[in-house]
Amino acid sequence: MALTLGIVGGGQLARMMIAPAVELGIDVRVLAEEAGMSAALAATATGDYRDLATVQSFAEGVDVLTFDHEHVPQDVLRALVAAGVAVHPGPDALQFAQDKLLMRARLAELGIPQPEWAAVADAAGLQAFLDANGGRVVVKTPRGGYDGKGVRVVSDPDEVADWLADGTLLAEELVDFSRELAQQIARRPSGDLVAYPVVETVQRGGVCAEVIAPAPHGALRLAEVAAQIGTSIAEGLGVTGMLAVELFETTDERLLVNELAMRPHNSGHWGQDGAVTGQFEQHVRAVLDLPLGDPSPRQPWAVMVNILGGPVEGSLESRFPAALAAHPEAKVHTYGKAPRPGRKVGHVNATGDDLDAVVYEARAAAAFFAD
Repeated sequence: MALTLGIVGGGQLARMMIAPAVELGIDVRVLAEEAGMSAALAATATGDYRDLATVQSFAEGVDVLTFDHEHVPQDVLRALVAAGVAVHPGPDALQFAQDKLLMRARLAELGIPQPEWAAVADAAGLQAFLDANGGRVVVKTPRGGYDGKGVRVVSDPDEVADWLADGTLLAEELVDFSRELAQQIARRPSGDLVAYPVVETVQRGGVCAEVIAPAPHGALRLAEVAAQIGTSIAEGLGVTGMLAVELFETTDERLLVNELAMRPHNSGHWGQDGAVTGQFEQHVRAVLDLPLGDPSPRQPWAVMVNILGGPVEGSLESRFPAALAAHPEAKVHTYGKAPRPGRKVGHVNATGDDLDAVVYEARAAAAFFAD
């Protein structure tokens, strides 16, 4: 009898789990927030992921419940576990991806390198942190932020007075970094894990625009330290499934943890076409406690370029013929989303043995889908 995987959330990450799950003979069911979302192909239910009755009903008959995002409330997650549902990653791990203050405190307990930080509850507390950290810092809302949302660089507490009115915030030093990296780990409930190559991520406007795998100009020691950090976090937090650790490489060659994601992540899209086992298949394997696949690259270089916004006129689909004719080696992945400024509507992967040529291929193919 086939295993059944339930995915809460109908976005593009759920969409991209469907094909590898089907290839492995796994039945996939999706609880989408509304009809017509990216993962509509496997959406067997629609409803509010914050409502316990809705999620409990969806979970009936699935072997494992996993997620397209980290926003399912803790009380819902813990009620599911208490009812005997296999939830991966579980609430004990997910809390650290849901609340940045909890994450920072736990990483400090584990001795993981990270920026200077503090929980600030009022203007005086933030001013004290500003004074101790050069007068300019990063302030984040503890919950709900992503793709640059919920993040401000400030030099005066008044700049986040609206946020302070809602509760305690996370203040972090403004890190002097040379580039941003990401380390992915896959871990099974039984404890087995594998590490992907550390990659370089290029952000524009707070949104990931490009990923190069593996990170260029990185000494072997860089890859070893990144993998050690990722492994320590996966084990220390009890993560099951895919873990993405976003990192700063500082100008004095340290690695500091920026953010965590406990699901497939934009920094790992390159692996769909560039790794022996991509992150979407790997996440399915991991949460179902199946043997993990090989995370090794298939070629020396892989580059992912996001398609942001899409064409001003017409559909993404109308651009396929020209893009595929001009770049037959590029792999185009779209998300079933309508174009909208700044929206992630797809990505392009390219691989090869010459980095400059691979970067060109990915960028040029992606350019067909934007105006």
